[in-house]
Amino acid sequence: MDDMPARAKAIEDFAAALRELRKSVGNPPFREMSGRSGAISHTTLHEATKGNRLPSWETTVEFVKACGADPAAYRERWERANLAVRSAGTGLEASAANVAEGRSAPSAPESRTSRPGGEIAGDVRPVPSAPEDRGRFRRNRPAALAVAAVGVVTAVLIAVAVSRGSGADGHSSNPSGSPSNSGLSAADCPIHATSPPWSPPAHEGDSAKFIGDITLTDCTRVGPRQTVTKVWRLKNAGTVPWKGYSLHRLDLPQRPDQCRTVSDIPIKDTRPGETVDIRTEITTPSKPGLCYVRFKMMEGSGRVAFPGGRPLNFQVIVG
Repeated sequence: MDDMPARAKAIEDFAAALRELRKSVGNPPFREMSGRSGAISHTTLHEATKGNRLPSWETTVEFVKACGADPAAYRERWERANLAVRSAGTGLEASAANVAEGRSAPSAPESRTSRPGGEIAGDVRPVPSAPEDRGRFRRNRPAALAVAAVGVVTAVLIAVAVSRGSGADGHSSNPSGSPSNSGLSAADCPIHATSPPWSPPAHEGDSAKFIGDITLTDCTRVGPRQTVTKVWRLKNAGTVPWKGYSLHRLDLPQRPDQCRTVSDIPIKDTRPGETVDIRTEITTPSKPGLCYVRFKMMEGSGRVAFPGGRPLNFQVIVG
């Protein structure tokens, strides 16, 4: 097809932009980037840089955030690439006509499914979705698997059904496991985070145990434009002393509708077996809603201490 070179170029150019971004921050390992995200696998991050297919917007957001950059700066570039891919896909209509008239159709594009635990293993997108549909893929493994075995017409129908569907609980599903703060309400609290892919700690023998929320337990109500103190209690449950450790906020940059905090919270040096209280000041936004903010523990040299552990979070209801 004449438009395939343009499609391939759009995908490769976007992959090159992601490679350049990663290079600009020192080419961190994909496993480390996965740990920073806490919501996406290292294989999906790696795949986004290969130029084989255009990554979903959700994957792009997590990739850019893991590099410490602003996803909003890549939105327009992704939309242009997505438009090029979608335009190249208009030839599917002709393929559908071939099937209706009994002629053969080309094989359906390869599909991928979400892995157990909620992290993205790939993009369930035989036909790429528009940015407005982000976070609305249903985890429909049978349908996704069927795409690889049937023709283009069936693939198109399944893609539309999946992109417009909602989760089994009646709420939209977010394949990244990292719900956006936008649109969250008291009814969404508490949010139960999914576990990232298993990964060893940065230092062998290191381990942390969550003891509890000392202040502001999940779903506490706080007034708008208020400054309050959040305190978590952790235990050094391993054999490695915590020296120079900190909590790094994952949800950056901070938006006006989010609770405001410092980006990095220092942790007092903690010996194995000791507990430590970690505190930060939170300023709530003026708009009612749910503040859901995640942090990852970083070890002294700046690496994620526990890539395979869930992020530490707070979630308070504003209003």
